[in-house]
Amino acid sequence: MSTTDAVTFWDGVHAARTAAVDPRPNPLLTETATGLPPGDALDLGCGDGGDALWLARQGWHVTAVDVSAVAVERLAALARSHGLGGRVTAERHDLHESFPQGGFDLVCAHYLHTPLDLDRATVLRSAACALRPGGRLLVVDHGSTAPWSWNQDPDVTYPSPREVAAGIGLDAAAWTVERADAPRRTATGPGGRTAEVTDHVLLIRRTA
Repeated sequence: MSTTDAVTFWDGVHAARTAAVDPRPNPLLTETATGLPPGDALDLGCGDGGDALWLARQGWHVTAVDVSAVAVERLAALARSHGLGGRVTAERHDLHESFPQGGFDLVCAHYLHTPLDLDRATVLRSAACALRPGGRLLVVDHGSTAPWSWNQDPDVTYPSPREVAAGIGLDAAAWTVERADAPRRTATGPGGRTAEVTDHVLLIRRTA
């Protein structure tokens, strides 16, 4: 799948829905990041920008990236409208081809899933390597299929957090898995519909 196809697909996804006014952060981000000293954060696959805006409000400087120019432009405008333009930098990246520059104290990748080709292990390895010592990588994946998911394939498999960690292939002398579990929660989808879903949560800290 080419870069053009990926951009076209995700631009279409975002353009087809109304721009968010005050998007909600993912609860596993707020649970993980609350209490951490603010620093530099990287939000991979920022989408509507709920995570980036929440982090900025907590004092973080956030680089928020997405393959969709529509998502990036909307988030940049939204950050400015909320008085957070100085704390949120929105950038378009196809993670096959480029990765944001700099070192980070927190990298979050929430539901970095796509129907298109994506070498997630390489992307997550780059994310782990972009951490400063003491920094954390939070990966939250789907562990079950919500009724409103774009992927209703009954044969889809969801790698466990430990399998995701093994696929990244990090040196245990420099990175430590702090959390790898599968909590359940009640999620709210389009139109206010609710369902119980499973998340796969992986939290890795760079120790050296």
